[in-house]
Amino acid sequence: MWLPNTQASKPNIKHWRPIPPVRYNKGQDSEQPTQPRKMVRALIVLVALVTAASSAGCRDSVSSQGEVDKIWGRLGLEDGKFQKPRAGCIDAEGRLYVVDMTARIQVFDEEGNFIRAWSSPDHATGRPSGLSIDRRGRLLVSDTHYFQVLIYSPEGVLLEKLGGTMGEGPGEFGLVTDAAEDSQGNLYVAEYGEFDRIQKFSPERKFLLQWGGHGEELGQFVRPQKMWIDGQDRIWVTDACNHRIQVFDTEGKLLFHWGAPGSGPGELSYPYDISMDADGNLLVTEWGNHRIQKFTQDGKSLGCFGKYGRKEPGEFFHPWGSMIDRQGRINVIDSQNHRIQRVVMD
Repeated sequence: MWLPNTQASKPNIKHWRPIPPVRYNKGQDSEQPTQPRKMVRALIVLVALVTAASSAGCRDSVSSQGEVDKIWGRLGLEDGKFQKPRAGCIDAEGRLYVVDMTARIQVFDEEGNFIRAWSSPDHATGRPSGLSIDRRGRLLVSDTHYFQVLIYSPEGVLLEKLGGTMGEGPGEFGLVTDAAEDSQGNLYVAEYGEFDRIQKFSPERKFLLQWGGHGEELGQFVRPQKMWIDGQDRIWVTDACNHRIQVFDTEGKLLFHWGAPGSGPGELSYPYDISMDADGNLLVTEWGNHRIQKFTQDGKSLGCFGKYGRKEPGEFFHPWGSMIDRQGRINVIDSQNHRIQRVVMD
């Protein structure tokens, strides 16, 4: 059963968890999808099968719809190098922000030239796993294992914090995966763990409502990893471990959904990121299929790019996300290859 949203006047959400929840062991920084224990064996088999099948990208080729035009970054701790980059975003000035497993937030120009870097305040128990830009050009950092959202200036000055307490109450968070702002300045925060849900806050950070809950039913989530809010204020959510995309209005009403597990065109395996290009098409990054895939808004596949690999252009190893720049080029966060691959898709 779908868990309806709870308005601010009724903040009690203790009746959540219609399905046994994901458990979070403090001190573990989850580098891969997690689900209830009884599903782990099935998932291991599924991931192995998907990895093998997806080694051919969209069935039988590295690309049906694009090519790599630049690769930058490699393994290391120096400026411009990465340790498993896991999230990124691009601001209106074309600057790319990338966070990796060292908790460094590095800033680059559109050609991958290093500009500056800083780290989140604390990262002993885990590192951030989500980045986005708000309407004022500030950087929203999902400080996952500290149950909070950090808001920075483009220069790295910490301006604001939201959350910081683990819990199921309004304004408390589980493992925060993403934050996004709508056209009215309302802030949405996604989280997974015991509380797979999305909370909505006013521009003044007053709790307004929440929706979701852990499960497979429509309107529920198993790791809502990324949100994209379009020009109509529709909220596109990658429901990663349910291998689907769900789309909501600003009140948490489910509008439509699409996606099914698999490695063929139109199918998904752990979608970790979603964004919309200038033509209104959706770009989905698939952690499990080691590829990116372009869709129409009603879920029709327009093409794929990528396959499993550790070295060659167009080979990805568990990409976590992608960023569309001002020229429409796609900067893929090739996480476990410690690099960014810039792709041009038709």
